[in-house]
Amino acid sequence: MERISRFGQVKVYVGKCFRAFKNERGWKMLISAGIIAIIISWVAGDDMFLTYSATRSGAFALVCACIWTGIFNSIQSICRERAIIKRENRTGLHISSYIVAHMIYEMVLSFIQAFITTVIVVIMRHPPTNGIFTLVFTELLITFFLVIFAADVLGMLVSCIAKNETAAMTAMPFVLILQLVMSGIIFELQGAASFVSNLTISKWGVNAICSISNVNMMLDALFAPNFDRSQYTFLTSHLAQLWMILIVFTLIYGILAVFSLKMVSKDKR
Repeated sequence: MERISRFGQVKVYVGKCFRAFKNERGWKMLISAGIIAIIISWVAGDDMFLTYSATRSGAFALVCACIWTGIFNSIQSICRERAIIKRENRTGLHISSYIVAHMIYEMVLSFIQAFITTVIVVIMRHPPTNGIFTLVFTELLITFFLVIFAADVLGMLVSCIAKNETAAMTAMPFVLILQLVMSGIIFELQGAASFVSNLTISKWGVNAICSISNVNMMLDALFAPNFDRSQYTFLTSHLAQLWMILIVFTLIYGILAVFSLKMVSKDKR
């Protein structure tokens, strides 16, 4: 490892990740994402993208599915190689190169899963053709991708912290529950809980889908003036802001993953 540059190490580990995908039948994760999207789209009903309640509920269910998919992609990917990482780190492996390689691989996987999800949602639920600034298909694809990828890198962070696969899988339900309960969709949150909701992927993912779906116009049809409509504004600048928040989350999780995994050299086990 000491003779390979950081960029060279990234290339080596990206190749290793894709070989593992092929050898370990990683395509099953793609099928899983498709099946989940079919079930949610079916249950969401014909009113999704037509009424406020159905659209918001469907958006929340889809975002939850994307978060579950992303976390499940990577929750065991790092901790199961902890002994190998520890050994190779002593012989020249740069932890940042290792994490970047995994992020590149997970980014490709997340995009494919997002594409599958978007195709299924569009076919089964027939959203409007035009979104805020381009086709709804494109805007939903970007949103699903950013949600899955952010959750994926969050799963990597947990995997970097966990000492083994059992610990990682034990932590997974708590991470998921935090994302779902603290999103502000199921319960109306106030005070400290409201602040915590701003740190969840789910809140911003649902806001993005509802903005793309123009749920504010659906509220106008209901004559509901008391609803807070600022979070679902049908504007390009608002959607770009929501996407940027998800990107920032992803970058923060990635940076924290690097620092967490660097502690592997102090692992006494």
